[in-house]
Amino acid sequence: MKKKIIFYSLLGLGLILACSKDSDDAPLTQNVDKSANLLATGASANDILSNTSFDKLLIEIAYVSGFRPTPTSISNLENYLKARTFKESIEFTYKELSSPNEETLILDEIDELEKENRTAYNDGKTLAIYIYFADAPSDGDDIENIEEGLVTLGAVYRNTSMVIYESTVRLLANRSTSISITDVESATLHHEFGHLFGLVNLGTQSVNDHEGTTTNENDEEVGNNHCNVQGCLMRAELQFGGTNKNSRVASKSVLQSACNLPGMGIMKLLEQKTSKGLSAMPALDAECVLDLQSNGGR
Repeated sequence: MKKKIIFYSLLGLGLILACSKDSDDAPLTQNVDKSANLLATGASANDILSNTSFDKLLIEIAYVSGFRPTPTSISNLENYLKARTFKESIEFTYKELSSPNEETLILDEIDELEKENRTAYNDGKTLAIYIYFADAPSDGDDIENIEEGLVTLGAVYRNTSMVIYESTVRLLANRSTSISITDVESATLHHEFGHLFGLVNLGTQSVNDHEGTTTNENDEEVGNNHCNVQGCLMRAELQFGGTNKNSRVASKSVLQSACNLPGMGIMKLLEQKTSKGLSAMPALDAECVLDLQSNGGR
C-alpha cells in the first residue's frame, strides 16, 4: 500500500512538473512583442538604414520546399544591404515550409502564412525582416500569357515583410537565354528592399523630386512611389487601379501592397543592360542614393 502511495505521489508530481514546463514555454511565444513589425511599408526605413536603434539585421527566409532562393542571390542581397545601410552584422536564417496548395495567393493569405510561420521579430538591437518565397503566383496574374508581362515578381506589405513569387520568377527567367534565375531574384529582392528603405517617398523623403506618377481610380495624377529616372532599380512602371491585371490583387485583398512588381518591367530592365554588355543587375540612381543618405543610409 505504501509503495502505491509513493508511486501515485511521484506520478502526480511528474504531471505537475510537466504542466509547469508547458505553461512556462507557451508565454515565451505568446508574449513576443510583434507590434514594431506590423507597421506600414517604409515605417522602419531609418531603422534599417542607420545604426541608431538597431545594429543588426536578422532576415528570416521562409520558402516552400523546392523554391529556396539561390545562394548567390542571398550573397548579392547581403552585399547590397552593406552597400546601402550601415549594418555590418547581417544574419540569414532559413525555414522550409510545406506548400499551402493554393493556385494563386492574395496578400491576406500570405499574411496568414506569415502569422503561422514567422519566428523572427525585433529584439533588443536586432531588427528582423521576413521574406516568403512562394510556390504560387499572385492572384490576378495571367500566367498563361506570361509574355505580355501581366505577372508579379514580388510585393512588400509591411515595414519588415515581403513576398517573392518564386514560381513566377523562375518561369520568367527560364524563358530567357540571357537572364538567369539569380538575376531576376536579385533584382526583385533589391527593388523590394528599396521600398523597405522608404523609396520613393515611402518613409524616406526625396531630396529632389524624382517620383513617377500614375492615375488613380478618380483620374487624378498621384505619385507611384517609384523613381522616374531612366535605368534606376526603382523605376518600374506600375498602374494602380488601371488596366494592369495586377490591380485586381488589391481589390480582392484587404491588405494592400505599396508595390506589386511587374515581371516584364524588371525583365526589360535586365535585358537592356545585358544587350549593352553590362552586368544585368540594375542599381539605384544618384537621386535614390541621395535620399537614402539623407535618412541615415550610405
